[in-house]
Amino acid sequence: MMENFSAKEAEFDERVLKMATATDEFEGYLNPHATRLAALSDVLAMQFNLASHDRYSLRQAAFVHDVGEAVMNREYIKTNRMLRPEERVDMQRHPIIGEQEAAKRGLNRAVQLLVRWHHEWWNGAGYPDALEGTQIPLAARILRITDTFSAMTDTRPRRAAVSEAEAKRYLTQWAGIEFDPKIVKAFLALKNLEELKSFAAERENLLAV
Repeated sequence: MMENFSAKEAEFDERVLKMATATDEFEGYLNPHATRLAALSDVLAMQFNLASHDRYSLRQAAFVHDVGEAVMNREYIKTNRMLRPEERVDMQRHPIIGEQEAAKRGLNRAVQLLVRWHHEWWNGAGYPDALEGTQIPLAARILRITDTFSAMTDTRPRRAAVSEAEAKRYLTQWAGIEFDPKIVKAFLALKNLEELKSFAAERENLLAV
């Protein structure tokens, strides 16, 4: 059983949880995305022996990673279609805006930078700074993987949830390209965690009613 970080984080920073809930609602997640992401990220952080203060920053970054999207408040985020090229370019501004918003809310510099870099790719093809390999902090590399998995296995306006197996297959295929291969290997070794379960089956059951 994983520790309930939703309740734990509320003890010392309720504002962060409120930001997470508002962002999840804005993005159209049917289930709590940020709290799930924080829990999975923390499990991996422990496996890589991150210090307690780095784990703290990672959990907070997980809660607010997409606050930039909510601040931008673009209608296309809620639409049931693929983004147009100009919208995709606009969307790639959200990590920088998120970094700025995290600073305004008084979150520490580590949190700000993790928010900025959670879309960087292992091969340097990510954004906004095209960092590559170990130029990307370990916590940001963890966040990239857990965010992808959590997003893929939950339903959003533009995309239905995929199965746990499909999401893991995607991580495997993109290891060494989008994701740090060592972290992918560690993630795939995780077992018997509630947060790993896909919501795809839940969606199919609702549609069948």
